[in-house]
Amino acid sequence: TNSLLDLQKALRGEVLLSGELEECMTSLFDMRIPEMWMRKSYPSLKPLGSYISDLKSRVKFFEDWVDKGIPSVFWISKFHFTQGFLTGARQNYARKKKIPIDELDFDFRVVELENPPAPADGVNVTGMYLEGAKWDYKTKFLGESDPKILHVKCPMLWLIPIKTSENVPWDHYSCPAYRTSLRRGELSTTGHSTNFVMFFKLPSSVPASHWIKRGVALLIQLDDQSSITSVSYTHLRAHETSLHLVCRLLLEKK
Repeated sequence: TNSLLDLQKALRGEVLLSGELEECMTSLFDMRIPEMWMRKSYPSLKPLGSYISDLKSRVKFFEDWVDKGIPSVFWISKFHFTQGFLTGARQNYARKKKIPIDELDFDFRVVELENPPAPADGVNVTGMYLEGAKWDYKTKFLGESDPKILHVKCPMLWLIPIKTSENVPWDHYSCPAYRTSLRRGELSTTGHSTNFVMFFKLPSSVPASHWIKRGVALLIQLDDQSSITSVSYTHLRAHETSLHLVCRLLLEKK
């Protein structure tokens, strides 16, 4: 059912205001994502306005993929099931080289070009953020965070499928990547975590323990971005008709 339309009908007295719709109403009033939406959604800690904006950008990414063909750079933050995309990248290489997928792993390279061509093997990914460290573009290694800056954009990475037996060791930090800043999740029916994605190898000039002590991790998305609506939280609180206004704004954004 369409929760927004049902909520509007309930506010007009046309249908019963169920407990689920009441929770949805309260969440919209507080600019939070309703629980009934989150049951069908990807994990997100964003407030409502930022969540809608993020959802629209995800839809746009896949629309461009359909209209313009396979992109040369994949925004890893746009995928609902990130692990499925990464498995697909390895699977494509396994079929191309006729190698069992269980024998494949990823190697990693930082991509310095802004608009690189699509690699012959593997995928270019972007859209992640470093927490607790930064990428030093001068030294080409992980570096200490700047004062009062917790999150910085991670550089584009080239994920290169390679046989596990041929993966040559190099100085790196195996950085865990998470879908949200909670850094915890549950084991889903697919056998994957609902939050942890995988380890990404990032070049490091110091031992990995240095970054482990700092809790350095990659985040697929941040908790907050600018809201798409021009209606402020205070303004919503000031009017009795705010719920109708929020519902109308969200319907118009579809």
